Amino acid sequence: MNTEIMRNGEDWKPKVLLVGGAVGLAAGLIAAYLLIQRAERDNTAPEIKAREGVKLGFLLFGLLREIAALGDGK
Repeated sequence: MNTEIMRNGEDWKPKVLLVGGAVGLAAGLIAAYLLIQRAERDNTAPEIKAREGVKLGFLLFGLLREIAALGDGK
């Protein structure tokens, strides 16, 4: 993290939270839209099986881990 930003006293945390929240909201809405489209195409109720849920959970955990590692130089 750039120490100059920290010394400026600029309150960057709320900005990061707002941008992250907006991105998460957009991603969630897109995912819900795609789920609805699939359900309408198949003429069934939206359903996520346990296996799909576990796969999705692992994918999200990996994504969060990668986001947390941004800027570490790894």
